[in-house]
Amino acid sequence: MNKIIYILISLVLLEGCAKEEIVPVVVDFEYEVFNEDFSIPVQIVFFNRTEGGEDYEWSFEGGVPSRSVSRNPGVIQYDAKGVYKIELTASNQDGSRDTKVIEIQIDDPVVIDFEITNLVDNFSPATYAIQNNSSGADTFSWTFEGGAPATSLVKDPGKVTFTEPGEHKITLEISNGREMYNLQKTVTVAPFLVSDFEHTVAFEDDDYQVPARIQFKNTSISATEYQWDFEGASILTSTEENPEVIFTQEGKHSIILTTFNGKETKVVRKEIEFFRNTNLREIKDIKLGINTAHSSNTRGSFYSIIDRKVYTNQEVTPEIEQRIDLVFFGLSSAFSRNRFVSPHKISETTFDVFQNPKSTIFINSQELCGCTASLSVSQYDMMQDDVLLNSLTIQETSGGLQDFDNTMQPRIVLFQTQEGKKGAIKIKDFVDDGQNSYILVDIKIQKESR
Repeated sequence: MNKIIYILISLVLLEGCAKEEIVPVVVDFEYEVFNEDFSIPVQIVFFNRTEGGEDYEWSFEGGVPSRSVSRNPGVIQYDAKGVYKIELTASNQDGSRDTKVIEIQIDDPVVIDFEITNLVDNFSPATYAIQNNSSGADTFSWTFEGGAPATSLVKDPGKVTFTEPGEHKITLEISNGREMYNLQKTVTVAPFLVSDFEHTVAFEDDDYQVPARIQFKNTSISATEYQWDFEGASILTSTEENPEVIFTQEGKHSIILTTFNGKETKVVRKEIEFFRNTNLREIKDIKLGINTAHSSNTRGSFYSIIDRKVYTNQEVTPEIEQRIDLVFFGLSSAFSRNRFVSPHKISETTFDVFQNPKSTIFINSQELCGCTASLSVSQYDMMQDDVLLNSLTIQETSGGLQDFDNTMQPRIVLFQTQEGKKGAIKIKDFVDDGQNSYILVDIKIQKESR
C-alpha cells in the first residue's frame, strides 16, 4: 500500500515539473529625433524597450523604410509633412502578443528670411519696406529698433520708418509651435544734413594776392546736391561738388554753399580775404650752406624760386637742375669768400656741372659793380611792391661779380632770372657751424616779369 502511494506522489511531482510558466509580452519603445528637428527631412531612431518579445513587426506610416522586423529598426526618415502612426507588435513562442501605437507629427521645413527695401533714400526720415520670405512658420514677431512701428505680430509688417541717424536692428522671430527661429538684420540711417567746406589756395597764390586760384573741398555730410555762390570771382555760381575758382577782386568775399538731399536744405557762409596784386613775393629765412655743407647733404646751396626750396647735392636730379635759379658758393666757415653764381656758370665752383642749367644775372657786390643798379637795405625793407625792382637795370660786370665777405651785414645781392624776374637777396646772418655753416637770407622777387 505504501508503495502505491509513493508511486502516485511521484507521478504528480513529475507532471508539475514538466509544465512551464507562460512569459507575457509587454511592448514598449522610445525614439529620438536627430537635432530635435521635426522639419522635413526628419530622421528618427527607435529604441525597442519591449519585454518578453521574440518576434517584432514595425510599421512606419509615411516613413522610409515603412516596415521592419528587426528588434531595433535603425533610422527612419520622413520626407513629407503630416501626422503618422508608428506601430510595434511583438510576440513569443508562448503565444503572448502585444502592440503599441503612437503618433508623431512631422512639420514642413522652417525657413526664416526677409528683405529690406529702401523706398527713397536713407536720409532721415528713412522708410523701408519689409518683405517676409519665411516659410513653415505659424507665428511671427517683429522688433524694429528705433522704428515706427516698434513691433509687429503680422507676417508682413509693411513699411517701417526710422528718424534717428545711425544703425537700427530689425529682428524677426518665427515659430511653428514646436521650434523657434530668429534672424536679425541692420539698416543704417544717414546722419542729418550738415553743410560745410574747406579751401586750399594754389601754391603760387598762397599770399592771397589776386588773381588767386582756390580749390574748394566739400566736407558736407549727407548732401547729394550743391549750390555755390562766389563774390569777387571769375565765376559767380557752381553746382560742382568740389569747384576750383579764380578770385580776381581784392577784399573780403563771401562764399556760400547750399546743400540738399531731397529732405533737408542747409547753408554755410564763409569769408576769404584777398589782397592787391603787388607782383612781389617775399620769402623769409632761407638757409644756404657753404660748399662742404652742400656736398655732405647737411644744408643745400641750390635754390629754386618756383619750388621755393633749397636742394642739397643728393636731391638734385636732371629735372630739378632745370629748376635751380640761385647757386650760393661759400668757400669756408670763415666766410671770407662768398658769391652767388649762375647755374650755367657752376663750373667756376667745386660743384658738379649741370647738364641743362638756367642762366641768372647777379650783382654780388654793389659797391664794386660800377653800374646804375642799386638797392639799399632800408629800400629793401620798405618794398611793398615791385616798382623799385622793376626800375632797376641789372647787368653783370666784373666788379659786380666779385666775391663778398661777412664784414657787411646785412648785404643786398641783386639778381635777374632767366625768365626776366628781378629780385634782391638780403643776407641777414653768416652762421658759423664748422663744415655745416650757412648764410641766412630773405628774398624779394617779382612774381611776373614786366
